[in-house]
Amino acid sequence: MRPKSEPLSCIGFRRVASESKHEDMTDVVVRPYRPQDHSAGRALWVELAETRSGLYGRSAGADPGAGFEEYLTRLDLSGIWVAEDSEGIIGLVGLLMFGTSGEVEPIVVSASRRGAGVGAALLKHVSGEAKKRSLARLTIRPESRNVEALKSLHAAGFDLLSAVELSLDLRSSPSTVDNIEIDLHGLRFRG
Repeated sequence: MRPKSEPLSCIGFRRVASESKHEDMTDVVVRPYRPQDHSAGRALWVELAETRSGLYGRSAGADPGAGFEEYLTRLDLSGIWVAEDSEGIIGLVGLLMFGTSGEVEPIVVSASRRGAGVGAALLKHVSGEAKKRSLARLTIRPESRNVEALKSLHAAGFDLLSAVELSLDLRSSPSTVDNIEIDLHGLRFRG
């Protein structure tokens, strides 16, 4: 719920019932992260960590929310925004800056609210913030196995393939979860 002192410059949008998993219309507001959002932000970080590790059949670890504490101390962190509705904080996005380039990290929407446009609103907001900071490029690095995220990001305008990150699995027993294969420039990669 937005406090009365909240500036009206925050992005807000209305979602109709047919687009939502919820039956009633819901106001969603994207606003700057505040210290009192910490527990909700940490809970979203846990969802993100569990989703990312689950893509590879791994555990998120003993305390998957610990990464949020470390994230909050990053020197390249330029801003964090949350998506909020009458149920509370339902999404989070951050902007890291490197000179004239920015990176969206993280972006996460509560599992119960995915597919309802919350992520699109967060991406629109962080893109606007990047433009305000006169950044030349805004990037995001989704997991190659997260097909839904890739589709959503592409639909949001992230359609310029600017880099590819490759990994060498050094464990004695590599993951056998969903051995996804991806072709790029005539080369076959495991996903």
